[in-house]
Amino acid sequence: MPKDQNHPPYAASAATASAPPPVPPRTGALPDRTGLAILLMCATSFIFAMQDAFSRMLGSEYPPVLVVMLRYWVFALFVTAMVSRQPGGLRRAIRTKRPRTQILRGAILVVETTLMVEAFVRLGLVGTHAIFTAYPLLVAALSGPILGEKVGWRRWTAIGVGFVGILIILRPGSTVLNLGAGLALASALLFALYGLLTRHVSRDDPAEVSFFWTGIAGAVTATALGIRQWEWLAPSDWAWMGMLCALGTLSHWLLIRAYELAEASALQPFAYTQLAWVSVIGVLVFGEVLHMNVVIGTAIVVAAGLFTLWRARMRGG
Repeated sequence: MPKDQNHPPYAASAATASAPPPVPPRTGALPDRTGLAILLMCATSFIFAMQDAFSRMLGSEYPPVLVVMLRYWVFALFVTAMVSRQPGGLRRAIRTKRPRTQILRGAILVVETTLMVEAFVRLGLVGTHAIFTAYPLLVAALSGPILGEKVGWRRWTAIGVGFVGILIILRPGSTVLNLGAGLALASALLFALYGLLTRHVSRDDPAEVSFFWTGIAGAVTATALGIRQWEWLAPSDWAWMGMLCALGTLSHWLLIRAYELAEASALQPFAYTQLAWVSVIGVLVFGEVLHMNVVIGTAIVVAAGLFTLWRARMRGG
């Protein structure tokens, strides 16, 4: 698997059964059709933004962990069906050399997704995503102590600049530093840990194994956390949940297809188009306000994050 496919794309932040783990590597039989792959990535980013909107709607009416649990049930079915078609099928997908780490990855992603849905409700789509853009910087900062990777001065400088952008976003009087902001930042930290653990297990397990364990371990964890808060959704809300699950399946398939057609390094910048879609939806649908400090701070964080990802793929970063 190419090294850069170990980095979850930004679009994976959608609060669904969220973050598609490493996708199957490109095969030699498939041509490099970068233009089509970019279109698929942009479409995926739009769908993820729609999923976030549905998650916010449902999360404001029901416990977020319940919404996440229902999504993970469908996600687990999708993962099982997907890996069954891979060489070796389910028997191969189950065999992992790092079962504890794989289970931990799945559990972390469930908690991250739940916190993000709660942040959507408390802070809104725009504010949550603005803060969440810090996760690539957190990956870079933590890759040294967790994975033993070298982080050069250029990336440390970018990390520092990025966190200046976060401070601009959280400036008092614009985006209020409240529980919602704390949940968004905690979600970014957990997603960074998920990404680092993904890179760790990729040293021993192929992508389809990680994909399977993310879905299954996540579904078990979500059920353990959410089943006690079970309540029946209103008939109309079941329709929204059905849309959320259908979009989740479609977005995962499109993302996998995009990675089959082009390298992750070519697609990552276009994953950030989710920010634009989230902003439009947040303003037009939920009446959120797009403050200038949020725009400026997010631009700084995104630029710093892309730089750290680029440097991470170069020797001696």
